[in-house]
Amino acid sequence: MEGLQILFTAPQYALQLLLDGLLVGALFALIGYGMALVWGVMNIINLAQGEFVILGGYVALLVFNAGFYPLWGVPVAALVLFVLGWLLYRLVIFRIVDRDLFTSLLATFGISILLQQLMDQIFGADIQNVDAELGTTVLMHGDLLLANIKLISFVLSILAGGFLVVFLRRSRIGQAIRATAQNAAAARILGVDTDRIYATTFSLNAAVCGAAGALVVMTWVIHPYIGLTYTVRSFMVVIIAGLGNLAGVALAGLGLGVAENIAGFIFGAEFQSAFLFSLLVVILLWRNWRLRRKREVLR
Repeated sequence: MEGLQILFTAPQYALQLLLDGLLVGALFALIGYGMALVWGVMNIINLAQGEFVILGGYVALLVFNAGFYPLWGVPVAALVLFVLGWLLYRLVIFRIVDRDLFTSLLATFGISILLQQLMDQIFGADIQNVDAELGTTVLMHGDLLLANIKLISFVLSILAGGFLVVFLRRSRIGQAIRATAQNAAAARILGVDTDRIYATTFSLNAAVCGAAGALVVMTWVIHPYIGLTYTVRSFMVVIIAGLGNLAGVALAGLGLGVAENIAGFIFGAEFQSAFLFSLLVVILLWRNWRLRRKREVLR
C-alpha cells in the first residue's frame, strides 16, 4: 500500500488526483446522462453506450487526420453519431421499445458487438489517440499539473449537459420527451408522435456519446474493444443517481472519476478496471439491499 502512504505524506498528490478525477468525472457524468435519458424515456438499457463513445473518438481521429484542428472533431462526432443513432433506431430499436427490458439488453448487446467488429475492421485493433497540443497548466509552483485538454473537456461536458437540460425544459421537443417519459400512452392521446420522440431521444444519446468520445480520444486512448468500460461507468452513474435525477448524475459521475483515479494510484493502473467492475458489483448489491428493505416495509 505504498501509494496510500504517499497520499498521507504528500497531500499535493491527493489534491492532484482529486482535481484530475473531477475533470474526467464530468465526461462520465455526460455519458451517464445520455444513458439515463434513453432508460427513462424508452425503458431501454443501452449496452452499446460505450461503443458509441469509442466510435465518436474514431470520428474525431478522422477529422484530425484530415488536417483539421482536433476540437472540430467534437461537433462533427456529435453530428455523425446523431445520424447513426437515428438509423439504428429505424433499423432495430423501434422494434424493442415496447418489449421487456431483457429484449432490449439482447438487442443493444448485439449492436455493441457489431460496432466493435466494424471498428476493428475499419480502424484496426491498435491503440490510438489524438494529441491536441494544448499544453499543461501549472499551479502551486509546479506541485499541480493539469492537462489543458482535461480542463476543456470539463467545460465542454458542463456546457453539453447544460444544453441538454435547457433543451428538455424549454423546447417543444424537449417537453414532448418529458411527457413521453412520464406517460407515453397519455402523450399519444394528446397528439405527441412518440415514435419520433423515441428516435430523437436515442439519437440525442448517441450524439452526446459521440461528443464525449471525441474528447476521450484527446484525453486518453481508444481501441475497438474498450467501450465496455464506458458502458459500465454510465450504468453505475445511473444506478447511483437514479432516473430523472440530473444533479445526482452529475455528482455520481464526478465521484466515480475521483474514486477511479485514487484507486488507480493506490492499487496500480493495471487494477483500475478490476476496481471498476468490483465497484459495480458492490453498488448492485447495495441497490438490491435497499429495494429489499423497501419491499419489507410495504409488506
